[in-house]
Amino acid sequence: MKTEILTILRENEGYVSGQQLCDKLNVSRTAVWKVIEQLKKEGYKIEAVRNKGYHLTESPDVMSQAEIESRLETEWAGNPVIYMDETDSTNIQAKKLGEAGGKHGTLVVSDRQTAGKGRRGRGWESPSGASIYMSILLRPEFLPDKAPMLTLVMALAVAEAVQEVTGEAAGIKWPNDIVLNKKKICGILTEMSAEIDYINHVVIGVGINVNTESFPEEIQKTATSLAIETGKKWKRPDLAAAVMRYFENYYNMFAEAQDLKPLQERYNRLLVNKDREIQVLEPGHEFGGTALGINETGELIVRKADGSIEEIYAGEVSVRGIYGYV
Repeated sequence: MKTEILTILRENEGYVSGQQLCDKLNVSRTAVWKVIEQLKKEGYKIEAVRNKGYHLTESPDVMSQAEIESRLETEWAGNPVIYMDETDSTNIQAKKLGEAGGKHGTLVVSDRQTAGKGRRGRGWESPSGASIYMSILLRPEFLPDKAPMLTLVMALAVAEAVQEVTGEAAGIKWPNDIVLNKKKICGILTEMSAEIDYINHVVIGVGINVNTESFPEEIQKTATSLAIETGKKWKRPDLAAAVMRYFENYYNMFAEAQDLKPLQERYNRLLVNKDREIQVLEPGHEFGGTALGINETGELIVRKADGSIEEIYAGEVSVRGIYGYV
């Protein structure tokens, strides 16, 4: 009921009477009052005026189930939301749900991770109260060889959501790092359980540095947060909901086409590597060139110094700018 009351209060700019809430939710006035009091204790500022009702004036930056659900504008992405104050990793929990028959679109969210992982099993710093840690469980109907492209679909969704919410020019460092002012603000990790010709489930984990105020010295040159770059704090549930809205739309487009063709132009427009000199670091093979953008399957098209074209698959390849991370 908490989600429903928050949603109703948000949808109304003025006051909502206690009786209106009772009628819409088919509950008693006492039940409504108890939820309002609980919301106040959680940090919501709600004005209560006799003969007028309740008016939500301010929401706290809390990543609770009710707060996220009340902001979602999606059909299946984030339906349902499963929230935990602390967990080992939202990807681990989402994979467990996948094995247990969890629903397509289930979103696992936590305020803190104790065993967050990045690409190639690297640890991911996951303190509480400052960032977004969430993983979405998917049950695609396409073949397993299409699944790696979902990482780029999510990268596009995150970059556009950051732009919408903050007004800042977030970009994508191929294939799936979101950057702001040439530093990383978000990492994405996609994991799949599949047979040869069938996907059991896919989990896409997203970690966004929102209000983080500092980073360990060893990553200060490459990592940043929205708060550091903009000088202000941001409401994490707003951004999480925007990511889900963009992702649902782009996932539907991708699933219908079964490639990135409908999203290719959008992705390339946000690709910070595009038309820049890069260094491609493959195991046992390193070369330079100019990044031209992605093709319809998400490979990076690179023009080498001799004019030849090479298409790079993301698997075990790292791309760096000639003069630094980007």
